[in-house]
Amino acid sequence: MLVSTEIAKAPACKRLIKLWEDRYTPNLFALTSAQAPWVFSELLEASSPEGRAITVSKLQEPLMNLRCELAVIQAKMLYEYISDVLNLREARQLTECALQLYIKLLELYQQPTSIETPVLSGLYTDIGDTSLAVWGIPDIEALATAVEPALLQLQKQHVASMDWRALGFMTTQLNFTNNLLLQKLTPIEQVLITPYFKFVEEQVAIPWKRICAAAARHAADSPRLIVVEQMLPVSLDVAWSVYRYLSCQFPNHCSRRGTLNNPAVIHSCIRDLEMFQAYLWLSVLEESLLSVKQELVTLCVMVMESVEIAEAFFIKAIQLLMDEILSRVSLDQKDLLLPYIEGIQQAFYVKRGRLGIVSQETA
Repeated sequence: MLVSTEIAKAPACKRLIKLWEDRYTPNLFALTSAQAPWVFSELLEASSPEGRAITVSKLQEPLMNLRCELAVIQAKMLYEYISDVLNLREARQLTECALQLYIKLLELYQQPTSIETPVLSGLYTDIGDTSLAVWGIPDIEALATAVEPALLQLQKQHVASMDWRALGFMTTQLNFTNNLLLQKLTPIEQVLITPYFKFVEEQVAIPWKRICAAAARHAADSPRLIVVEQMLPVSLDVAWSVYRYLSCQFPNHCSRRGTLNNPAVIHSCIRDLEMFQAYLWLSVLEESLLSVKQELVTLCVMVMESVEIAEAFFIKAIQLLMDEILSRVSLDQKDLLLPYIEGIQQAFYVKRGRLGIVSQETA
């Protein structure tokens, strides 16, 4: 859930902001010939003000409106088990809110300068090890501040339209919209703009900004801060490890979006596993499980019930995730984390009677 949050200027906050920022560097490995010289010349061209303008010209407002509307329709089809999940008027309002969000996002995309040419030579040997500024992306706090009003308005519209299940629907809508818009762009353009799209989707589901803000409670040498700082960079690796375990243990698993080897399901599972980790770290830094009980558990119960995914899959996913986290920390850190890990597991256990059929994916 997106909550408006201010981040203090404390050193601890700055350390976590850097880790948050690192999530959104373009993935050059997505290009089939990432090391070829022509790739970097095209990156330079596409990242220039002229190149960004060309990219945005392919996503004119009428086309974006259609894509946003189609995303709402696709999301409604996925959530069709929810009675009267959305009426026509609500669908139009959600489309308009999403459109305003993407218009703002494209404005931001055109603002930065192009890639810094001197860095390109280093990318041949160290792809991705560069700052957001190198790629012309605004600093993460500025980006969050700029899109927050539009995201909060979209979230407000979802909640007004439905109930807590709306937050799962919202994540689905943004995921579908991102994919539909990317279809209109070249691979180079997709690599450059995907961090922006990834950012808005994660802003809704994953409380990265609140984690950074919560760091202000702790001294630079705080054990809580240190373990969070240690684990945030491996969040994606942890998610993939758990996903691989799940794939082996549930080879025949199938949800409304398909099997576990479906790219859309993979994307949702990985994102949701990172979301669970983020709520653990938020709880550790806030020294409270309130956000887990009021947001994460509620979201899972109300959004994911009746999505035709076995409860055993969901419970096993939580267990595997917590085991994977504990395998990567020291004994002292385990003692620190265990009350929160057990608290999260207990919070879901209390709700198990309501879970019935539960999903690991929110989109």
